[in-house]
Amino acid sequence: MSISIRRDGTTGTRHILKIRNHEIAVDASPAGGGNDDGPEPHDLYDASLAACKALTVLIYARRKGIPVEDIEVMVDRDDSEERKGIYRLDSTLRVSGNLTDAQRDELLRVAGKCPVHKLMTEVKTEIQTNWAA
Repeated sequence: MSISIRRDGTTGTRHILKIRNHEIAVDASPAGGGNDDGPEPHDLYDASLAACKALTVLIYARRKGIPVEDIEVMVDRDDSEERKGIYRLDSTLRVSGNLTDAQRDELLRVAGKCPVHKLMTEVKTEIQTNWAA
């Protein structure tokens, strides 16, 4: 699967991100020199964690017959020490439904094992950047 991003016009910093049949506007924040016409790359990185946790909890709950009604995951970023090699994400899970304490504990444990959480914390990512032909 390929993901592409291309500048949207010849002025400004807005780009269009294409993933399969989906398009998302991406921009830099005003502090970063942009117009805030879409999420910035750090937002997308953080959002991938929230989305993965929410989907992982929902799919697990369905498979196990846990009566989940609604799921909300909030992710708060502390990037104050990013240049020192520390990027902190604090995720909070809110799940509604007629759940026992044991089920709630189980879902919280599962949220902590979502694939993106593991990717961010346990996998060495290697990135190569080349010129297009």
